[in-house]
Amino acid sequence: MQTVSRSTSRPIRRIAGTLLCTAALTFVTACGAGTTDSGADAGSGGAGDPHIRIAVGVDAGYAPFFGADAEGLWTKHGVDVDLVQFAKGGEGVDALNAGQVQMAGNSDVTTIGLLAQNPKLRSLLVYEQSGRYLKVVLRSGVKSPDKIRKMAVVPGLSELATTRFLESKGIKTDSVKFVTADPAEIPALTNKGDVDAYVLWEPWPSKGKELGERILESTGDYGFSYQHWLLSTSPWLKDHKSTAVKVAEALEEAAKKTESDPQAAAKATKDAAKIPADQTVKAVKEIDFGVRDFTDEDLKGYDDTADFYVSTGKVKARPDVAGTVQRGWLPENTKGS
Repeated sequence: MQTVSRSTSRPIRRIAGTLLCTAALTFVTACGAGTTDSGADAGSGGAGDPHIRIAVGVDAGYAPFFGADAEGLWTKHGVDVDLVQFAKGGEGVDALNAGQVQMAGNSDVTTIGLLAQNPKLRSLLVYEQSGRYLKVVLRSGVKSPDKIRKMAVVPGLSELATTRFLESKGIKTDSVKFVTADPAEIPALTNKGDVDAYVLWEPWPSKGKELGERILESTGDYGFSYQHWLLSTSPWLKDHKSTAVKVAEALEEAAKKTESDPQAAAKATKDAAKIPADQTVKAVKEIDFGVRDFTDEDLKGYDDTADFYVSTGKVKARPDVAGTVQRGWLPENTKGS
């Protein structure tokens, strides 16, 4: 397989915090490391290929994006892409809202919680799903779930997964204090005894295990799973549908390659995001990568998530999931999907 040289491909930029530059895209270079040069000659795409920025997170769940970059699949499908990394997927959606990026990958749960901030968000397809990638981790000395008094959470996917875990054990959520923290901080907070448990995606459960914490179960063991969506906004899609189609087709091929060649996906992810190769190989076993359209069952799950946000008072009005999820967009616009 041909790999695009990093000397000729556009560098993947990484953002560790939540600070967003709000300048217009024509002045986006003022944001420094949080953005990329928008010059037409700066990237690896073919001459005249449309150039866009796509927000991604920093974990093995984004392996298809890194693989597409390494394998030259964006160029193959006629689009010039910058991948902009964020510490959390929700921050990438914030960048999408601010106009810093044109597309993003993020979980269904976290995105639904952000719809009130931008009702113009549009979800085009599912590119991964899993009930095994997120895991419940207990602090050393916490013998059973009923001993939990404090749990660390990341707003969005982690928080809902935590809520469903407690409900599955018959534990009232108001009896457990939720402590909000960044993913990278949580294993250490647990090890110090500041919290008793957490529910997170890899590599943080494995990091916790290295510190002596105990992985109790995966979210699928109590019937909870997540998906990742490819996102954009309605104003951008109106004028750039063909570009979005090219991204979808490249991502579809990349997802298939991730499943068929985990080692190549692991190398691409390590090179781009510094994720150890063994973590990505393990992730491919735990995540079902594949681009597809939405189903009736998906829509029911999204409605349940919207109900969660309303019932907890996290949003004032019910998120417009039906207006966000573009069911049928994928098969109508791409070949063979």
